[in-house]
Amino acid sequence: MSDAYVLVLNASYEPLQRVSMRHAIKMLVREVAVIEEEAGGSFGPFPVPKVLRLVRYVVTRWRHRRPHLCTKSAIKARDKMCAYCGGRAETVDHVVPRSRGGTLTWENAVAACIRCNHRKANRTPTEAGMALLLIPRQPAFVVVA
Repeated sequence: MSDAYVLVLNASYEPLQRVSMRHAIKMLVREVAVIEEEAGGSFGPFPVPKVLRLVRYVVTRWRHRRPHLCTKSAIKARDKMCAYCGGRAETVDHVVPRSRGGTLTWENAVAACIRCNHRKANRTPTEAGMALLLIPRQPAFVVVA
């Protein structure tokens, strides 16, 4: 049950987020939320919640969250495959190695399999004799602030 998630609604019934069962029970104990829908069973004195609703309305200014940052998981999601061999993307490779001043940016990072990442090592793709199957670019959905 610890891996179950609970939907949290605002007081106006708008969906806000999903929280862990532990967090949901804490919200019930603090009386900041009430159970809108039960999942069946009980968790101590509380029925197991499926959906909670906040007692007080919370103003949400973060409706679309911050722009997608350049992270390793975002790079792997963008590329979906190894940029060198087309295999399964397991890690992220810096086109210009970090030891040579390369940073984790949309234009300098690509998804790679472990084998290609080790083969390229601390070199540029040209030095390693490896061609990129894709050109690393900032995704269109990223908003530059």
